[in-house]
Amino acid sequence: MADSDTTDPYAVVRDDDALRPLYETHGELGPERADDPFERLVVAVTNQSVSMDSAAAVRERLRDVVDFDPASIRAADDAALRDAGLSDTKVRALNGLAERYPEGIDHGDFADHSNDEVRAELGDVYGVGDWTADMFLLFALGREDVFPVGDLGVRKGMQTLYGHESRAEMREHAANWTPYRSYATRYVWKAQ
Repeated sequence: MADSDTTDPYAVVRDDDALRPLYETHGELGPERADDPFERLVVAVTNQSVSMDSAAAVRERLRDVVDFDPASIRAADDAALRDAGLSDTKVRALNGLAERYPEGIDHGDFADHSNDEVRAELGDVYGVGDWTADMFLLFALGREDVFPVGDLGVRKGMQTLYGHESRAEMREHAANWTPYRSYATRYVWKAQ
């Protein structure tokens, strides 16, 4: 980061010539802190490896079958979850999360966890990988320094904005946005 205000997370965006126009168009975008982190984790699992439109359709059907809470998921029939559009892997992941967090998730549950520790804990559940954990960090816990290079939209945006082809190049560039990579990521998504 140049000689910008290190306490302003949007400084990394405004100081980046490629991101500045996106900031001017879209205003302030950043990580989000979900009211219900477990529900947001269910959404992240549902969104894995599908288009946003497909994910939205599956979520709509899934909401007809279960509430997005551990008790409802544990009580649901696996066949009904699959009929809503979830793969076997996603059904297993949701069941695993409902078992691991039977009372849901509170923000304080991860307060003392680093991003890598959150990824490791969630990654212990079958079907939950770094992408899902990164979405959880960004959109449930509101962490400010997450760069989900495993996301196709991020990679497309980085290629569009900077011409980067490899994940290593993308990570190296994103290091310039530390400790506010989550903010820059929201604008990178807008560029794809």
